[in-house]
Amino acid sequence: MLHHTPLLDTIAAGLVFAFALGALAARVRLSPLVGYLAAGVVVGPHTPGILADQALATQLSEIGVILLMFGVGLHFSLRDLLDVKSIAIPGAVAQIVLATGLGAGLAWLLDWPLSAGLMFGLALSVASTVVLLRALEDRRLLDSPRGRIAVGWLIVEDIAMVLALVLVPAMAGAPAEDGSVPSNVWLSLVLTVLKVSGFVAIMLLVGRRVIPWMLERIAGTGSRELFTLCVLTIALGVALGAALLFDVSFALGAFFAGMLLADSQFSHKAASDSLPLRDAFAVLFFVSVGMLFDPHILFEHPLPVLATFVIIVIGKSVAALALVLAFRHPLSTALTISVSLAQIGEFSFILAGLGLELGLLPEMGRDLILAGAILSIICNPLLFAALDRWSRHHDTGDGEKRAIVASGPPAPAGLYVLVIGYGRVGSAIAQILRERAVPLLVLDNDPDLVDRAQAQGIPAICGNAANPRVLAETNPAQVRLALLAIPQPLEAGEIVARLREAKPDMTIIARGHSDAEVQHLLQHGADGAVMAERVMALRMAEMATHSLAYHDRLAAAAAVSQAAPP
Repeated sequence: MLHHTPLLDTIAAGLVFAFALGALAARVRLSPLVGYLAAGVVVGPHTPGILADQALATQLSEIGVILLMFGVGLHFSLRDLLDVKSIAIPGAVAQIVLATGLGAGLAWLLDWPLSAGLMFGLALSVASTVVLLRALEDRRLLDSPRGRIAVGWLIVEDIAMVLALVLVPAMAGAPAEDGSVPSNVWLSLVLTVLKVSGFVAIMLLVGRRVIPWMLERIAGTGSRELFTLCVLTIALGVALGAALLFDVSFALGAFFAGMLLADSQFSHKAASDSLPLRDAFAVLFFVSVGMLFDPHILFEHPLPVLATFVIIVIGKSVAALALVLAFRHPLSTALTISVSLAQIGEFSFILAGLGLELGLLPEMGRDLILAGAILSIICNPLLFAALDRWSRHHDTGDGEKRAIVASGPPAPAGLYVLVIGYGRVGSAIAQILRERAVPLLVLDNDPDLVDRAQAQGIPAICGNAANPRVLAETNPAQVRLALLAIPQPLEAGEIVARLREAKPDMTIIARGHSDAEVQHLLQHGADGAVMAERVMALRMAEMATHSLAYHDRLAAAAAVSQAAPP
C-alpha cells in the first residue's frame, strides 16, 4: 500500500541525486557542491521529472544552516585571525566594500533600487568557506603564510556576514530613494543591537560555563549517542532559543554555540561526532538552494549572468590582488588570496534568501546569485590548477618552504616510520617510538593535532593521506614502515593501496574493528591489521589467566600450610 510521504520523498530524492551528481562532479575534478546544487535543479520546480516539496526542503535547509554555522563557530580561531590581522582585517573589509559597490553598480544598470543593489553586492562579496578550505587543504597551504592570510581573510568575511544577518532585518524598512533613515528604523536598529548584546552577554557569562560543563558531564557517561545528542541539542537549542528569546537569527545563535565550544577540550570530539549529520543537512541545504534556481535565466538574461560571473571571478580577484600587493606581500601570496576568493557559496545563499524574504531583492537577483555561485565554483578548480602551474615555474618568493614540515622540527633523514593519524592511538604510538629513538613522521588532516605533534618535537605534516599530492610529500621511498592509526577502514584501505603502489616493499600495518574490516585492509595490501577488540580480549584473558594462576598458587600454599603437622 502506497502512502504519500512528502518529507521522506524530499529527503530521499535530494540525497540520492546529490550523491549521484556530487560523485560525478568529483570525478571530473569539480567541487561536489556543484553536484549538490545541480541535484536541487533536477528535483526542483523549474525542471520536469521528479518533484520534491520545496517548502519542506526549505525547512530542512534551516537545519543545514544551523549546523553549518555551528561548524564555522567550532573552527573559529581568534588566534589565527590576530596573527594576520594587519592584512586580513583591512583587506577583507576593503574587498567587501569594493565587491558590494560592483554588485550595486550592476543592479543600478538593471534599474533596481539601491537597497536591492546593496543586498546583491553584499551577497557577491563573500567567498564559500567549504570551497576555500578544501582547495587550500588539497594543496597543503593551510599552514603556509599565504594560507593563514586566506583563512584570516575568510574569518573577517564570515564575521561581517554574521553582522549583516543581524543588522539587515533591522534596517529593512529604510527607504532607498532619498537615502534618509526614518526614526523608527533607528529605533529598530538600536533594539536589535540591544537584543544581540544581551544574547552575547548571556552566552559569554552563562553559556561559556554551562555548555562545556554539560559536555564534560555527558562525556563522563561514556555514551557516544548521548554525547552526539548533547552536541546537536546545544547547536539547535541555542539557535532556537536565540531566535525565540532575543529575536536573533538561527545562524548567529548556532555560530556562538560553536564558538564557545571551540576552546573546549571536547571541541574536536564535538566536531567529529556532529560531522555526519552536519554534512547530510548541509547537502540538503545546497539541494534546497538549487531547487530555487531557474535555469532559464541563463538563456533569458545571459548578459547579467555574465556580468555577475565577471564580478565574482575577476572583480573580486583583481581587488584582492591589488590590496594584498598594496600591503607589500609577495605576488604568490596575492595570487593565492585572489584565486581563493574567486567564488561565492553558502553565506551568499543565506543572504539571498534573507533579501528575498524581506523584499529587498527581486527573484532575478537571487537567480543571478545562484548562477554566479554555480559558475564560479565550477571555475575555481581551473583557476587553482593555473596557479599550481604558475607556482611550479616561479619561485614563491615569500619564504615558504615546500618541505615536509612547514614549521617545527626538521623531517627525519634516511628511512623512517610514517604514522598516519595522531588521535589517541596514533599519538600513543608516536610517543613510544620517539622514546625508543625511532625516526618517525606524523601525517594528520587536523591542523590542531599536527600543531600538538610539532610542539612535542615530532615532525608532522597536515593533509589527507588519501590525497596523492599530500602522500607524495611524505617521500614514500624513505618510509620503511607505515602505521595507519585512523579508525576509518574504507579510507585506510585506499591509503594502503596508494602506499603499496608508491613503494611495493614497504611494510604496512593498519587497525580495524571487525574481521570484515581486517580482511578489507589485507585485501588492499596491508601486511597486518590489528583488531582492537581482539587484542583487548587476548590481553584481558592473559591477565585473567595470570590472576587465576596466582590465586590457585595462594590457595594451594594455604592448603599445604593447613595440612602440615604443627
